Amino acid sequence: MIEFSNIEIKYGNFVAIQNLNLEIQRGEFFTFLGPSGCGKTTTLRCLVGFIRPARGTIQVDHRDITNAPVEKREIGMVFQSYALFPTMNVFENIAFGLRVKKLSKAEVRQRVFEIARKIDLSEEQLFKNVSQLSGGQQQRVALARAMIMQPKIICLDEPLSNLDAKLRIGLRGELKKLQRDLGITTLYVTHDQEEALTLSDRLAVFNNGQIEQVGTPFEIYNKSASRFVCEFIGDINNLSPNVIREINAQSSQRLDPEKEGFVRLETISLERKDGFARLSGIVKDSEYDGVFTKYHFDVMGQTIKSIEKNDGVVLFEKGGQVDLFINPATVMQY
Repeated sequence: MIEFSNIEIKYGNFVAIQNLNLEIQRGEFFTFLGPSGCGKTTTLRCLVGFIRPARGTIQVDHRDITNAPVEKREIGMVFQSYALFPTMNVFENIAFGLRVKKLSKAEVRQRVFEIARKIDLSEEQLFKNVSQLSGGQQQRVALARAMIMQPKIICLDEPLSNLDAKLRIGLRGELKKLQRDLGITTLYVTHDQEEALTLSDRLAVFNNGQIEQVGTPFEIYNKSASRFVCEFIGDINNLSPNVIREINAQSSQRLDPEKEGFVRLETISLERKDGFARLSGIVKDSEYDGVFTKYHFDVMGQTIKSIEKNDGVVLFEKGGQVDLFINPATVMQY
């Protein structure tokens, strides 16, 4: 549905986006993920029409929109700050775009009440000033204002970043459900890895103005295409050459000791398993978060971390000796 072809975006002599090529399918929840300044928001703003590329084309449904005005692109946008009108009530904020299009009062009212039901805003809330709403409710209003225009695509630029952690997690589920119910193609920008993995059908990981990898959350997490992706997506262990050689000595897998090895914390087992290499470790430290405990082990002179689900008892004390079991097939090398 959306196709970026050879897109280059420049600010003076600075190249913000280099030769970007990307296709997004109809109905996808697609996320641009990466650290601050990597080009993800710039790419989103280029799609919406706020930025014009120096080179390349953008097509939506095989129609070239590279130089089309913002209002002709049929793309809705929800900003990080929500950008609501503080002097208007919720109803008028949501209805603003319909008023500009000069729809009748009856149709405006019908469509506002219809979208309000979909995003769980009550009639009472519709006639409150936006300043009287919570952050989560304001986020819903911003979403409703974009969706009421019935765009082909909706773009969300870090819409949950201003909310507290508990509300952010709750709204993730609501946002994904709403997107599925409406079937609208959604582009989402975030630097939060957990958010990206939870929400996305597919995602693109950005780094220094380029895409490092495109794939499903499973592919990005378990089959990272580069060291950057591997280290950016969640916590990970970097295995020394000595550890790589020891794993090779205990298995038929032949890892390259000249390359760095990386293994996810949750793939390390503290119980013996067939085909896994056994490494002896000393408990250096632990981090308890309620559901899980993250252990730091000294293994052959380096720190290796493992996550264990808590069962109500302390598993390992500091200074204790523990055997770790690593599946060679889960080691990624670059």
